[in-house]
Amino acid sequence: MDLDAFSAVREPSWARLDELSRRRGLDGAEADELVRLYQAAATDLSTIRSSAPDPDAVARLSQLLARARSRIAGTHEPAWRDVRRFVVLSLPAALYRIRWWTVGVMVACLAVATVAGWWVATNPDALAAMGTPSERQQYVDEAFASYYDPGAGFAAVVWTNNAWVAALCVALGISGIGTLYVLANNAVNVGATGGMMAAHDSLGIFFQLITPHGLLELTSIFVAGAAGLRLFWAWIDPQGRPRSRALAEEGRALITIVIGLAGALLLSGVVEGFVTGSTLPWWLKIVIGAIALAAFWTYTIVLGRRAVAEGETGDLEEDAAGYAVAIAA
Repeated sequence: MDLDAFSAVREPSWARLDELSRRRGLDGAEADELVRLYQAAATDLSTIRSSAPDPDAVARLSQLLARARSRIAGTHEPAWRDVRRFVVLSLPAALYRIRWWTVGVMVACLAVATVAGWWVATNPDALAAMGTPSERQQYVDEAFASYYDPGAGFAAVVWTNNAWVAALCVALGISGIGTLYVLANNAVNVGATGGMMAAHDSLGIFFQLITPHGLLELTSIFVAGAAGLRLFWAWIDPQGRPRSRALAEEGRALITIVIGLAGALLLSGVVEGFVTGSTLPWWLKIVIGAIALAAFWTYTIVLGRRAVAEGETGDLEEDAAGYAVAIAA
């Protein structure tokens, strides 16, 4: 198809559609004309995309159709529809697509934390780097447990800090190195603290205090790290897409994950703020944390598998993300 000739023939209709979509008020005849021109332009877009997929022409018609559609149907869909789609489709699909990346990050971080903990617990020089003997003893006996002060204020501080770490993991993903640094630093700090507690025969207290909220909290950080590395991998292997398109699609889907992780970290912050430091039995605290983690993975796997089977990726809907030019395999 000769795109220039086609555009020249259809240009008057497109210009009229643009004019009508920008008008503040339309009479009955103009409203009917707007609908007819919208339908014709949609057909034109389909023709161009299948026969002569020029990026500029596709982008121009996509924007024109989006403006006309807003004029015809209104600019906003029901808010509850958007919320439902995000919770039931977009978020679980995005989480499900990176589930194996999450498992890989989790295994790597646990390995680093274990090595760091073993090194601090068995190496006198590494243990000495954690502070003087009196400082370490005070931390083990008092500071570690007293940190978990029940209350809404503490929960809010914890949530804000963890959400910031998760956002960093995703935002720095474009470089790859930044995400790895944040993950490694977090794993070493957790492992070294555990190693110091073990060196003072308090490893049981360490796990009692970190497990209730840590199961979901650390999993959320692993997910954020996986999202950041997945973004980096889209740069390395765009899977047949232009790199700019691959980064845009994966980036939008991973922003979905950041929003979802804010909710997961809020839940772990509530557990840390009201359960970890409470007077509940330790076994019950751990059960509560395990239930929160099980709920997260059930949500990811059950709803995520279903959403991906329906073609969801976590990205925006096509009309909001922008129509993409077809690419030959």
